[in-house]
Amino acid sequence: MNGTPPFVLKHIEIIDIHRKEHKRMNSNRFESAAANADNPVWERLIQRENQLYHRNDDVRSEFGRDFTRILHSLAYRRLKHKTQVFFNVGNDHICTRMEHVSHVESVSSTIANYLGLNSELTKAIAIGHDLGHAPFGHEGEIIIREISKQYLKEDFWHERNGLRFVDKVELLEDDYKNSRNLNLTYAVRDGIISHCGEVDENGIKPRKELLDLEEFTKAGQYQPATWEGCVVKISDKIAYIGRDIEDAIRLNFLTAENKLQLQEMARAIDEKAINTTVIMHNMIIDICNSSSIESGICLSDKFLNQLDTIKEFNYRYIYGNKKLEPFRKYSKLVINEIFRALLEVYDGGNTINELRREEKEYPELMGAFAKWLARYCDIDLSASKGAHAISESSRNAKIYGRLDDQALYIQAILDYISGMTDNYAIKVFNELLTY
Repeated sequence: MNGTPPFVLKHIEIIDIHRKEHKRMNSNRFESAAANADNPVWERLIQRENQLYHRNDDVRSEFGRDFTRILHSLAYRRLKHKTQVFFNVGNDHICTRMEHVSHVESVSSTIANYLGLNSELTKAIAIGHDLGHAPFGHEGEIIIREISKQYLKEDFWHERNGLRFVDKVELLEDDYKNSRNLNLTYAVRDGIISHCGEVDENGIKPRKELLDLEEFTKAGQYQPATWEGCVVKISDKIAYIGRDIEDAIRLNFLTAENKLQLQEMARAIDEKAINTTVIMHNMIIDICNSSSIESGICLSDKFLNQLDTIKEFNYRYIYGNKKLEPFRKYSKLVINEIFRALLEVYDGGNTINELRREEKEYPELMGAFAKWLARYCDIDLSASKGAHAISESSRNAKIYGRLDDQALYIQAILDYISGMTDNYAIKVFNELLTY
């Protein structure tokens, strides 16, 4: 800035000081309401069903432990081969469920850090929020819901399935190689079941009651119990609308006219906006500036209108695109045939032995399912030694009992299928085609 008059430099310096002071005053606005040790309900937020084992040299917080427990779980690893929107298992550059979770973690952590919220809790909720998604994305969820309603008279939705997985299905080995349930904190479990981002709303505030999470009967029924959960909820929507557009363009789902519409929507607020990255950045900054304890976690009116407009565009031209129809039909065929094949094997308390007999013909589907099922059943003496060994080393809740009720077995099948990756579901379906 050589040659700039001193009074101009002084003016620039004053403006910079004011800008930094404005940022300082606006940041950390939620610090007093964060999920920290001085929160009035802190003990409830970090409550676990059972006490976790402790190591004397552990430096992690309770939510930090939840984050790493989810990170090391098999359910999290499988997200890398689960469809987000576009079924494209051979294209490395199309967003998978794991990448979406990473986007949500990035967006929500940025907002939480700025507002003074507990970023460790935010990250733990974000990384675990979609563990309940079925193979083939929302199409798989729809198909499993149909089966569940037909056979169990119960709804199926991925938020509740996510809670079921972290509470009852997903296992980790302890220091002695015994498999145990994840046993996450209340706050993280709450953030998972209450994260529904499909509902149109603004000014999200946490609910006051720390209710039993089994009271959730539908998606979006209750708001999260923490501000951190509210941040993840709105970040989920920002993350998916942006990346879904990018993938749609990469796969030639959108026409030249559609792309022009997108450009007009992007530049309605920011004439320099040229892609979804800029749109997402602008919305993140707007949430940071607009949110307050009084107003909730929110976008300003103009950015909320832009978000709703883009979301409507996505539903019309992406999620409702006729190019997805073959994928929908294929998904339904695969899941229904896997379900049918496993259901036919049911023989009460002798089911695991029957699965092992069928293993000769269908080694992957029947054999792997038998081993998986043994972890969650009370095995009697008539079962194979292998099943006994698996059951004995699994110190988790035996949620299917002795399989003396067919409904328990059907629930086991749905749990197993909903945990599959796209690739694995296709693999065991293809096995059914061999005869």
